[in-house]
Amino acid sequence: MFRIGWSSLAIAWLAVHSPAWAVEPRTVRGTAGLACRLYIEGDDGKFYFARSADPDGSAIRYDVKRSASSLEQHTTLSAHPFVAELPPGRYTVTAERGKEYTVAVQSLIVPEAGDVPEVTLSLVPWIDMPRLGWYSGDTHVHRKLDELPNLVEAEDLHVVLPLTYWVRGAYDSPAQMPVGGHPKPEVQVIKSRTGPGAAQIERVIWPINTEYELFTVKGKSHTEGAVFVLNHKAPLTASAPPAAAVARAAREQGAILDLDKHSWNWSMMVVPIMNVDLFELANNHIWRTGFLFNNWTLDMLPKDWEIESDPTGYTEAGWIDWGFKTYYALLNCGFRMRPTGGTASGVHPVPLGFGRVYVECPDGFSYEKWIRGLNAGRSFVTTGPMLRVQFDKSPAGTVFEKSQPHAVRITGTAEGLRPLTRIEIVVNGEVAQVIDPQNRRAPDRKISGYATALDVAVPIERSSWMAVRCFESRPDLSPGGSEPVGNRSGSGQRPLYAHTAPVHFEIDGPVRPRQREVNYFILRMEQEIVRNRGILAAEEVAEYEQALAIYREIARRTRN
Repeated sequence: MFRIGWSSLAIAWLAVHSPAWAVEPRTVRGTAGLACRLYIEGDDGKFYFARSADPDGSAIRYDVKRSASSLEQHTTLSAHPFVAELPPGRYTVTAERGKEYTVAVQSLIVPEAGDVPEVTLSLVPWIDMPRLGWYSGDTHVHRKLDELPNLVEAEDLHVVLPLTYWVRGAYDSPAQMPVGGHPKPEVQVIKSRTGPGAAQIERVIWPINTEYELFTVKGKSHTEGAVFVLNHKAPLTASAPPAAAVARAAREQGAILDLDKHSWNWSMMVVPIMNVDLFELANNHIWRTGFLFNNWTLDMLPKDWEIESDPTGYTEAGWIDWGFKTYYALLNCGFRMRPTGGTASGVHPVPLGFGRVYVECPDGFSYEKWIRGLNAGRSFVTTGPMLRVQFDKSPAGTVFEKSQPHAVRITGTAEGLRPLTRIEIVVNGEVAQVIDPQNRRAPDRKISGYATALDVAVPIERSSWMAVRCFESRPDLSPGGSEPVGNRSGSGQRPLYAHTAPVHFEIDGPVRPRQREVNYFILRMEQEIVRNRGILAAEEVAEYEQALAIYREIARRTRN
C-alpha cells in the first residue's frame, strides 16, 4: 500500500496536461506473487505493457484489436516481479489468473518527479478446482508453441491443444501446412508450484492438432467451414473435402473431432458425416472484451428459434443462445456430442482459456485421463462460474441404458466469483426447472465466492437427455480490459455462464426432436447443396445429400 499527497496529485495532473514532448516515462515496479495476466490502462484509454524484472522470468505481450470496443492488450507474466515504463499520469492496473482467482485491481498515479509508487497486487484463490478433482483446458489454441509454457501458468490451465497444423484451402494436405514449422511429437509437461509448500501442478501441451478451415476451393473464394482434429500422433495427409476421409484418418490415430462453430456453411453436414465428438459450447466469438461478430453468418440465423437480436444483428446473449439451441437440437436428433470450450487466442482479442472446459479426473490428473474424460463428457464448460453436479449420483456424460420413467435427482454445487443470476435444468432442449440462486459464502474459504447447493428432482416420462446451466453477470469492462475501477464504457452487464455435459436416459427409443429443429437442418442442407453444385465434385456434394437424407429420416420422429 502507499499514500499520495496533494502535491503528488498536482504533479500528476500537470503531467497529464503537459505537452507530449515534456513527459518522460517513469519506471514502475510491481509484483503479483503469481503468474498472471496484467493490464495497465491509462486514464486516456491507452494500454501499456509490462516486462519481467527478473532474468529468469518471462513476459508475453498480447496486442490484438478488432474494433474500438473489441481489443485485448495485456502481458502474461511469470511469478517474478515486473516493471513498466509509464508516462506521468493516472492508471488502473488489473491482474487476472484464470477462473479460480479473484481479480486484483489497483489505482496508480505516476508523478513527474519524486518517488514512484510500487504496485502490489494480491491474487487470492476463491475456489480450488484441482483439489475437487477438476482440471481445465482450452481446445482451440492459436498461440506459438514457445509462448505456451508462460501462458498455461499465467492462465492456470492444465491442458492446451495448439492447432499446429492449419489448412485454409480445399484439397490441401495438413502435413504441408504446419504453423511455424513442424512441431516435435513429444508432449510437453510443465511442473510447477504456486508457492512454498504447495502441491506440484502438472500442465500439459499436446503438440499435434489440426484445423481444417476451408475458405477457398481451387484458389477461388468459397467458404465451407472449420473442424478440428485433436490429439493425433502424427501429421495428417488427408485433405477435405470429402469430410469423411478426414474423419477416417483421424480415427486411425485415436483422434477426437471438434466442431468449431455452429453456423459455418458445412457445420450441420460434418456432424452426421464425420460423427463429430465435441461441440464448442464456449466458442471463439465469446471474448472478455466487447462482442463484435453480431452479424457473422446472420443469413443463417433460424427465423423461428427466438434468438435475441437488435438493429445490428444478434446480441452476444443471442449468439450464446443460438449455440445452445443448435447443440440441443443436435442432441435431440441423436448426435450425442460432448461440450468443450476454446478461444482461438492468438487470432482473436481474447485471453487463452477465457472460455474453457473443466474435466473431472477423480483418480488424479494425467493427460490421458483428462482426454478420456473430455471425450466421455465428464465435464462442464465455462466463461466464469463453476458447476459440479451429479445426476442420480452419476457424473455428467453418463448414459442410463434401460431406464424407467422417474424423477431424476440432481445434486451438486453452482458457484461464481460474483453472485449467480439464475440456474436452470434443461431437458431435451427446454428449461424444465429454474432454481433461485442462494449465493451463500462458504465459511471454509478465505475468499469464498458465492455458492448454491443443488438438490432437486426433475421428472422424466420418456427417453431424455438432461443438463444444468447457470449464469452470472459481470460489469462491462473498459474497451481494453480494466475492471470496474477505471471503467468508462458504461454499457451494462455481460453474460458469463457454465454448462454441464448432458446425461442420457434411454426409456422408449430415441429422443424426439422438435419439428422446427429438424426443419432448420433440412433447410440448411438444401441450401448448401444448391450453393456447392458446380463448385465441388459430385461425390463431395453427395456428402451434403447424405446428411440431408439423414435429417429427413430423423424428421419422421419429430414432435411439435
